[in-house]
Amino acid sequence: MRNELSPEQVNKCQEQGFLIVEGFLSAPELEQWREALQEAVQARKGKKMPDREDVYGKGDDADKNYFDQVFDQLINLWMDNEKMRKVMLDERLGKMAAELSGCDSIRIWHDQALIKKPWANPTSWHLDTPYWSFSDRRALSIWVALDDATLENGCLFFLPGTYKKTSFENPGITKNMGAIFEYYPEFKTHRSVAAVMKAGSCSFHNGLTVHGAQANMTNGYRRAMTCAYMPGGSTFNGIQNILSDEQVAHLKVGDPLNDDRQNPLLYAR
Repeated sequence: MRNELSPEQVNKCQEQGFLIVEGFLSAPELEQWREALQEAVQARKGKKMPDREDVYGKGDDADKNYFDQVFDQLINLWMDNEKMRKVMLDERLGKMAAELSGCDSIRIWHDQALIKKPWANPTSWHLDTPYWSFSDRRALSIWVALDDATLENGCLFFLPGTYKKTSFENPGITKNMGAIFEYYPEFKTHRSVAAVMKAGSCSFHNGLTVHGAQANMTNGYRRAMTCAYMPGGSTFNGIQNILSDEQVAHLKVGDPLNDDRQNPLLYAR
């Protein structure tokens, strides 16, 4: 694993709000991640969460039909698959996230398999952090390409530097590719950057960096394994997100999110 970051890489990520790391995984590691994903996805039988079918509401049936064709999304595979647990709970990932975000400690918020099937719909411009149950401007995610991510099959695009000016207002992933610009019209003239990556490469991006992905215009899959990282010391903001009804019932706004069973500590300086 190419997990050592140079000062130049850290500076670039903190300036632009994202970083691409080519050749992140060795060939054997890439096969290990692919095997873990395949096994974990098959065991889920279509359920998004370990304990329930879904996490976000999708609106009416017409909306559901559209969003079901954006990507297959499976969350917290580390919780119910040992191979994925070994991959996701690697301290080296936490150290990279801490260095890039400037945090003293990092916890997992949730992992996600994001699988664009052949001919899948685009992923509209959006922010990540406003979905989550904590509000920290340093939160970030890793996105590991398990297939080549190309212009044709739906690679990520970023709007550089936007995380410095965005807030926690977010239209979410909608049918309208440009809905984000109703919230942030000043970014409408920004130039986007395509994150074209070979399988085994990865990107990191701040959760407030505007990003999206094109449709999959091919007959192949675009598989990615991602993980959202929460700075240590984060507190509950009242949004349920991935938390269960039971967990939310025992939380009030301002309570620390430090349950190691839900959000394992990956790294601390």
